[in-house]
Amino acid sequence: MNLDNIKAEIKSNLNQAVAVTVYGMRNKTNHYVGIISGIYPNIFTILTDGENKSFSYADIATKEIKIEYL
Repeated sequence: MNLDNIKAEIKSNLNQAVAVTVYGMRNKTNHYVGIISGIYPNIFTILTDGENKSFSYADIATKEIKIEYL
C-alpha cells in the first residue's frame, strides 16, 4: 500500500472511531482507542482520553502501527 492510498483511506474515515496498535522496540506494544481528529500532510492525529496522539502515514506503510476502524 502506498502513502497516497493510506492518506486517502484515513481522510475518508475522519471523525471515525479507531483502535491503533503501536509496535515499539523490545516487543513493546501500546494500544490506543480514539477518534481520528486531524489530517495533515505528513501525519494524522487521534483524540484519545482527551489527548491528541500523532502518527505518520509512513508508520502504517512500514507496519510499525496497525489501525483498525471500529
